[in-house]
Amino acid sequence: MADLFTTIITSPLARKAGVPQPTKLRRYTPGDPLVEGPVLVAGGGHFDTSLANRLEQAGAQVGTALEELDGRLGALVLDLSAAADPSDLVALHAIGAPAVKRLAKNARVVVLGTDPATLTDVSHIAAQRALEGFTRSLGKELRFGATANLVLATAADPALAESGVWSAVEFFLSGRSAYVDGQVVRVGDAASPSAADPLRPLAGKVAVVTGAARGIGAEIAAVLARDGATVIAVDVPQAGESLAKVANDVRGTALQLDVTTEDAGRRILEHATSRHGSLDIVVHNAGILRDKLFVNMSDDKWAAVLNVNLRSIIRMNETFLGGGGLGEGGRIVCLSSIAGIAGNRGQTNYAASKAGVIGIVEALEGQVRDRGITVNAVAPGFIETEMTKSVPFATREVGRRSNSLQQGGLPKDVAETIAWLAQPGAAAVNGQVLRVCGQSLLGA
Repeated sequence: MADLFTTIITSPLARKAGVPQPTKLRRYTPGDPLVEGPVLVAGGGHFDTSLANRLEQAGAQVGTALEELDGRLGALVLDLSAAADPSDLVALHAIGAPAVKRLAKNARVVVLGTDPATLTDVSHIAAQRALEGFTRSLGKELRFGATANLVLATAADPALAESGVWSAVEFFLSGRSAYVDGQVVRVGDAASPSAADPLRPLAGKVAVVTGAARGIGAEIAAVLARDGATVIAVDVPQAGESLAKVANDVRGTALQLDVTTEDAGRRILEHATSRHGSLDIVVHNAGILRDKLFVNMSDDKWAAVLNVNLRSIIRMNETFLGGGGLGEGGRIVCLSSIAGIAGNRGQTNYAASKAGVIGIVEALEGQVRDRGITVNAVAPGFIETEMTKSVPFATREVGRRSNSLQQGGLPKDVAETIAWLAQPGAAAVNGQVLRVCGQSLLGA
């Protein structure tokens, strides 16, 4: 969505004058190679051998030493999951620094570690906790669309975590993660089966997307359908015409519904089971803004945002997680926001609701783990939508540029992350909040 300012700074004259240019990000298209260029897998951790094998099976050129590979690297996979003492982190610099110098445009750095929360020894915890600071800092140093992310596996049994680790690594290496940078994903030891058809990993699944009539919701519906899911598009009756178009475009069905009604969850579940036979994936995307400084906000605006963005999710989940709702392999993905993590002036109601969504994820993760269901959240940063086009010029440009990738994201970036979390292969990712913000400089 180019505006006048973006057009000016990306013009030939601006480039000639040396104005910094945002890099066009590599985004996912079915059939594209996983990475563009050779991949260095090194570090001597628990997963480097298995990941190297999987990468070769995916068609990548893989080396375990930098001198084995020619030209620019498409990716660096640095496995420090076996580091048990700070002295073991020498490889971070000895291997990482020369490799980072050879990264290509839109390259990926994926660091692997062991979840410190599953460890007991102080030196071991310190060594693994150090990886987070390293990865977040490296993400802020990389240029030309390159990203750095961290995957932390459980210490209980690395062999059991291997399939889940691969799913996360594959996501971070692919174009799906174009606007995900400086993030941490924790992977448990739940079985994470590979999809029968890699191009349609959601085949046979039935997904509901609330707030699907436009913007991010419509893109979520499109990406889930592209990946094989049958989509139920839900939105308020006032958006009926747009909703019908989205449902037709994805060859799904439309359900006109206000998610704040007491029976919203029951009506969605009945529609899914009667029309499509089951309900497997729920994406809580519906949300509203009623911005105002806290002291000037009316009770109605305060309550409306909390009701739509938070209370409705709690009520619907009670139905979806009850008898006859989501079963083994079920997925719930909620839309949070970096406003719920970092706060935002004039959005006390919105930030409260989106922080509350994170609370839902944290609370439900332990309740559904033994049922083979996952509950996660995606927290977008500045995403280019019709809504953000109306933001005042100065505020909009600061939002666009205040991240490591120096640009706004697209609705597709949010949708791709949700689609990955909905895959069977992401079964070991539970209770996580994954920011899609280009490593925004706001928040943690």
